[in-house]
Amino acid sequence: MNLRKYIKSGAYITILLGIAILLVNFYIKSITEKSVFLSEKNIPATKVGIIFGAGINGDKPSKYLKDRLDAGIRLYNTNKIQKILLSGDNGRDEHDELTVMKNYCYQHGVDTTKIYIDYAGFDSYSTLYRAKTIFNINNAILISQKYHLNRAIYIGNQVGINSIGYSANKGQYRMYRYVSFREYFSRFKAFIDVLRNRKPKFSGTQIPIDGISNYSKEDKR
Repeated sequence: MNLRKYIKSGAYITILLGIAILLVNFYIKSITEKSVFLSEKNIPATKVGIIFGAGINGDKPSKYLKDRLDAGIRLYNTNKIQKILLSGDNGRDEHDELTVMKNYCYQHGVDTTKIYIDYAGFDSYSTLYRAKTIFNINNAILISQKYHLNRAIYIGNQVGINSIGYSANKGQYRMYRYVSFREYFSRFKAFIDVLRNRKPKFSGTQIPIDGISNYSKEDKR
């Protein structure tokens, strides 16, 4: 096969892949958009809210993460949720999202017995798969920025969690257009992860959401 044929084949593959990505995105958005809520006034109450990690600045949450935490705390204070599952990356001392997240919730009045911690939620798929298999969650409000919620709701429903989303958007975000564009590819990857029933990197022992919280009393505050 000469170079021209290689280029032509590559172009066809690229076009087909692009079409597949667009179709998957249309499908995921069409089946999840009605489950996205922009206000806590209309969102149905449920037992658990799941907050996804979104980066930190030293010992402070990034704006993305702060708004997610504030949204979760708002739902907790208005009795829309009773418990909070925090899920993020604490794989490195210099990037310990979960300590920042749980300290923020504690400092803003959330009862630590109502806070549960997923130490291996390295991505949205792992977070939701583990929410079902480790924490035995069947229904949840997923708390994140709007761009992320369609994918999160799709994954949640596919792994067995009846999911709705609550938008944490508040003001302007750095690189929001970029992350929104990148989400097209992330939704496609999530679709593939669901198809192949990808397992998270870590499993772990059961921490039922109806049981005792795993919030450590020795955590930094």
